[in-house]
Amino acid sequence: MTSAAHELFERGLRDHLAPALRLLGLTGWRRTFSLPDPTHWALLGLVEQRADGRLRYTFDLSLVRRADWTAAAFPGPRPDPRAVYGVESWRARIGELLPVCEDVWWEVLPGPRWRVALDDSVAAVRHYGLPELRRRAERERGTAAGETYLSPAELEQVNAALLAVPVARIQRAELVGGALVLTGAWTRADAAARTVLRGVAHGFLSAGDELFAVVRCMDTLGRPLWDFDHP
Repeated sequence: MTSAAHELFERGLRDHLAPALRLLGLTGWRRTFSLPDPTHWALLGLVEQRADGRLRYTFDLSLVRRADWTAAAFPGPRPDPRAVYGVESWRARIGELLPVCEDVWWEVLPGPRWRVALDDSVAAVRHYGLPELRRRAERERGTAAGETYLSPAELEQVNAALLAVPVARIQRAELVGGALVLTGAWTRADAAARTVLRGVAHGFLSAGDELFAVVRCMDTLGRPLWDFDHP
């Protein structure tokens, strides 16, 4: 690996990747980050691969129960993701959580678009990595936010109808407090998503299911976007 490429990679981690991850609520620096959680270490670790003069990176995600992390066995204020094998209650490579369901690596290359890989990897963490970390921790605490409403096959049928329009798929459909909550990688500024999801919501509401009276759409960080009730 050339010194120029190495310096660019280190600069990207220091000046762009780490600050972007901290803006998402993670704490840490450079290669080891964690989500604030009362019962678990919810960890995001940078994994590097150097070969043939190139350097690529990806992320490992893991959960470690704080009760299983003892100062006597593992000294230090925060577990290192490289040292939690056999202790974690869950571990996955981020590619397993993406729609491609396979290992995904990013590479910072010299040129005018050298930040594209960094931005893309942050988006993967935001839309897929962090929501799964939070959901896993909630599930282990027995405080999952809602009851699953659609089976995986039923959810795929709904998403199949969205393939014809440029709208992110519905990742989860859950019942929470008299509302059907749909979660996906949408933003409040996405007018097309709002229009399409209004139609989806009215389709759910027209079935007259007594379990919910409103359809609530949320982004992958759990922030409310739009509520739809009976038209």
